[in-house]
Amino acid sequence: MLKTRIMTALGIGLVAFIVLFVIGANAFRICMAALLLLGSWEFSRLASLGKTAGWILVAGQALLLALAMINWDALASLALPLLAAACLSWCLMLLRLISFSPENTPGLNYRMLSFFSALAAISFAWFALCWLRDQSMGEWLVLLLLFIIWAADVGAYFAGRAFGRHKLAPSISPGKTREGLLGGLLLALLAAQLLAHFSDTFSAPSWPLALITLITALVSAGGDLFISIHKRTAGVKDSGHIFPGHGGVLDRFDSLLAGAPFFALGIFLIGSGA
Repeated sequence: MLKTRIMTALGIGLVAFIVLFVIGANAFRICMAALLLLGSWEFSRLASLGKTAGWILVAGQALLLALAMINWDALASLALPLLAAACLSWCLMLLRLISFSPENTPGLNYRMLSFFSALAAISFAWFALCWLRDQSMGEWLVLLLLFIIWAADVGAYFAGRAFGRHKLAPSISPGKTREGLLGGLLLALLAAQLLAHFSDTFSAPSWPLALITLITALVSAGGDLFISIHKRTAGVKDSGHIFPGHGGVLDRFDSLLAGAPFFALGIFLIGSGA
């Protein structure tokens, strides 16, 4: 299983490099919309929406993304309020981690909350990624974000296996530990500083990047748990089967959904992406 996960991750990394550095910004927006629409369809399953409501979610999401692409210049000029709204939305959505219980069943409230959570999570992640890509050295900014997310994931996995003793959220994801979270944060800090140094992407002092990295990595762990509560409530192991060894789009990019808006807002506030 580990070999399959590594091979798939390498393939995802290669495709990500091509999408970032070969195609243009307009094509990037289209590719991100296509990928995240697959995630929206997976979300409909995790939300236990049923076939009709699931198609309504995907159609509504597609319409939102299409309108966003058509009016991109106007939206990009509203980056600060949109990114702030995205981060506030995630703070509210992550409150569901506190109220989660393994006995939760997918009732009407769960379906409604999940429906609108899906629209918010997908739409805001798409905007954050596309806004980052549009900035000076935007390809490297998005790559820096991916490095933070991936390093946090890898660090948490191996540190958890080697040193994990205290459960992080046993009712949501029994395999995750506090030691794993700490290992992920440390590796994310190292990866971010190394990439920023060698690519000359981040012109500000190192401490703002460290702060952005820590916040992004912490929130990305919350995004992982957020999708996990949906999988547990819906009674499914994976959101999909697109990526061998990883599952679906939401299994692989759950952390990115939450982390991208916080990273983009941090970049905006320090002016590195201006």
